[in-house]
Amino acid sequence: MQKRTIEWRNGKVVTIDQTRLPHETVFLELESCDEVAEAIKTMKIRGAPLLGAAAAYALALTAYHLKAKKREELINELEKAAETIRKTRPTAVNLFWAIGRILAKAKNNPEDPKTLRIFVLQEAQKIANEDAAANHLIGKYGAVLINDGDVILTHCNAGALATVDYGTALGVIRVAWEQGKKIRVIATETRPKLQGARLTTYELKQSGIPVTLIVDSAVGYLMHKRLISKVIVGADRIVRDAVINKIGTFTIAILAKEHDVPFYVAAPKSTFDLAHTSKNVIIEERKPEEITHIGSQRIAPEGIEVFNPAFDITPLEYVTAIICESGILYKEDFSKLKASSGFK
Repeated sequence: MQKRTIEWRNGKVVTIDQTRLPHETVFLELESCDEVAEAIKTMKIRGAPLLGAAAAYALALTAYHLKAKKREELINELEKAAETIRKTRPTAVNLFWAIGRILAKAKNNPEDPKTLRIFVLQEAQKIANEDAAANHLIGKYGAVLINDGDVILTHCNAGALATVDYGTALGVIRVAWEQGKKIRVIATETRPKLQGARLTTYELKQSGIPVTLIVDSAVGYLMHKRLISKVIVGADRIVRDAVINKIGTFTIAILAKEHDVPFYVAAPKSTFDLAHTSKNVIIEERKPEEITHIGSQRIAPEGIEVFNPAFDITPLEYVTAIICESGILYKEDFSKLKASSGFK
């Protein structure tokens, strides 16, 4: 039985096909970098921390199956694999971070090809293990912010399915629930791919945590009626001046500020891109069919123009605190994000 969302098994990467949930649980067995890349493009693999682990494993597959006799040949193939993965999705920084880490360490490793292949796999495993550990710490630190009786709004899916294990925003909720706090969750459906409806409610139901599903546009009404205590979301990239997350996050952040509802972001430090600001971030634009169709059924007229950005940008002024594996960063700590290229 698979415990983690993604695992290495005898030269294969085994992961859940997230496009088939919640109706059926199907595991993919990926044997090459190209197969991992296709799974990422089609969102069978999604969620920023999970993309980092998947990218690392894609390079591990390349090294594992390549029978290179020269070190330079192996490095060249790793660079080709890295370029293939870089082209899949442009916004979540964890993917680029994991590739950069493995390439840099591989190039600085003077060992022969056989030893280097083992090293690349071990480094990919480290990245996966670190993400799992980080998520548990995020849950532990973040649960302090949750009170008994809270009703927590979350957007998209930042649970175990978006990570190697346990989750970021949902990790905080899980720990609070495990501590015996009587909480409830409001999950947005998260159009157009419905990660909230399909994945977040699925995870929370499995954990026995009470959850209510709403349409994205109902958030303002619930805020106005004082039915939400706190907001917790994940992140695909945190830059010096903003949080980049699923489209609709900025709207929720504005509503939260207007109604004095704390707005928290939970993410591992692999999601931090402190060398850049929001002006440097490429926001992925996805296929029109995600909006014009539900499944195979067209719901919009033929020939209309479609704009489908997958993410938006929430300035840090709308964020109450960021929860990471090092602890909680409050507004007064955000200057550290702006003033440095790294956060310790």
